[in-house]
Amino acid sequence: MTKTVLITGGSRGIGRATALLCGARGWNVAINYARDSEAASSVVAAVGAAGGAAFAMQGDVRDEAAMIALYDRTIETYGGINGVVNNAGIVAPKSTVAEMDVERMRRVFDTNVLGAYIVAREAARRMTGGSIVNVSSAAARLGSAGEYVDYAGSKGAVDTMTTGLANELAPKGIRVNAVRPGLIETDIHASGGQPGRAERIGALTPLGRAGTAEEVAQAIIWLLSDEASYVTGAFVDVSGGR
Repeated sequence: MTKTVLITGGSRGIGRATALLCGARGWNVAINYARDSEAASSVVAAVGAAGGAAFAMQGDVRDEAAMIALYDRTIETYGGINGVVNNAGIVAPKSTVAEMDVERMRRVFDTNVLGAYIVAREAARRMTGGSIVNVSSAAARLGSAGEYVDYAGSKGAVDTMTTGLANELAPKGIRVNAVRPGLIETDIHASGGQPGRAERIGALTPLGRAGTAEEVAQAIIWLLSDEASYVTGAFVDVSGGR
C-alpha cells in the first residue's frame, strides 16, 4: 500500500533522511520547510529518484494558517494522510538557564512546543487512522544542564504530548509514538554554535560514536509502517546507549 507521509522540517537532517526512506518505499511525501527552498527542492527530487512522489511547501510550524494550508494541500494532492513526522525543532546557543533571556526561551518553546502541538492537532483533526511520530530528544531525559535546558524542557513537553495523544487517538486507529535521538550528526549543533558537538560527545557514549540521521530515520519509518501496528505511546531511544 502506498502511504502518504507529511514531514515537518523535511529539508535537512532527520527530516530529509526520513523523506528519502519514504521515497524508497514508494510513498508520497509532503515536505515542510522553514527557509531553505533549494534544500527542500533537492529533497523532492531525491524522493522522486528513489521511487516516491513529493512536493515541498514553506511554512513555519508556529504559523497556524501555514500548517492548515500544508495539511489541506497534502490531502488535495494525495487524497489523505497516513503518517505525520512531527520533526521541526530548533536549539539556541549553549547557555545556563540563569543567562537565558525571555526572547530566546519564547522562540524555543514556540517552535518546539506550540509548533509541535499545532502540527499534532491538525493530524488529529484530519487523519482517520495511521501513525504520528513525534521527534523528541534524549535531552528530555538528560536535561542538558549547562547547554540547552530550555530545549530539553521543550522536548519533555513533546514526550508528555505523545503519551496523552496516544491514548486520545487510539480509538480512531491512530498510533502516536516518539523517537528520542541522542547525539546525531546534523547541522542543528552548528545552529546552536557547536558544530563539533555530536562528534565530541558522541565518542563518550557506550557505542563510542555519534549517530546518523538515517539511523534515526530507520526507527521513524518502522513506527510509520504497518510492522509497528501494535505499538503506540512508545518511546524509541536512538542514542547509542546514552
